[in-house]
Amino acid sequence: METRFLETFLTVIEHGSLAEASRRLGITPAAVAQRIQALEDEIGVALLARAGRRVQATSAGLAIAERSRQILTDVRHLRILATQDAPSGELRLGAVSTALTGLLAPALSRLRESVPNVEVFLLPGTSTALYQQLVDGGIDAALLVEPPFPILKTFDWRLLRSEATTLLAPRAWAHEDVHELLATRPFIRYDRNNWGGRVVDRYLQDAGIAPREWLELDSLEAIAVMVANGLGIALVPEWARTTPDSAEIVRLSLPLPAEPRRIGMLWPRNSATSRLVEVLIEVLGRKAA
Repeated sequence: METRFLETFLTVIEHGSLAEASRRLGITPAAVAQRIQALEDEIGVALLARAGRRVQATSAGLAIAERSRQILTDVRHLRILATQDAPSGELRLGAVSTALTGLLAPALSRLRESVPNVEVFLLPGTSTALYQQLVDGGIDAALLVEPPFPILKTFDWRLLRSEATTLLAPRAWAHEDVHELLATRPFIRYDRNNWGGRVVDRYLQDAGIAPREWLELDSLEAIAVMVANGLGIALVPEWARTTPDSAEIVRLSLPLPAEPRRIGMLWPRNSATSRLVEVLIEVLGRKAA
């Protein structure tokens, strides 16, 4: 059985379309259909069924889907283990949005130059979702906010960046007292479902401040745009930004000690991809030339 047949099958059921699978895999729809037919002939049962304009897995297809994913992962790990002399292979990496643009983009450029045989597949998401993907084996590593609970002993954690909490405010309000701003101005909250948002919430609780909140967003970039337009203030981490703040924004220090948002790499210990993760961590810590 060819692994590309399994990869094609999984791509089809993930997107519900032979045409979309062909675009994702870079082959023709006819080639997708031929691979599915070859796989069905080898297994001896139908794996896909039409459902209106879409296709979906049959009960037999669903039964083999998870095992197929594991087989592809095992094959990928075997390829990595077979190249002990130099880092190579595919690394499936999850990353929160601010790390994806602020930390990873320049690091991946340096990674491509120094170890061109390492391919990185990126999956964006929240820290909560990426952590679950990591536990389920859907990704090899995750660049995320440090979990607010004890990390499993089967995982390794490497802190890469500690981000202080700061007040983001329109420049016109820069002269006002920070706690007075938090108590009286419209408050744009960093989503409490995000682990980083919980850090912000703890500062408000410690300071005994009940803000006048009217928006709750999970995107720090979107929060900054709202503040730049004079729509309110926000408590945010000093995330790695790709561009400078708008001239309409000021960042004000907090009067009380504040817990930082900690960004780091989390990955399964003793995984076949551990060597690739270490290579990426080394590149992330390297300054651009």
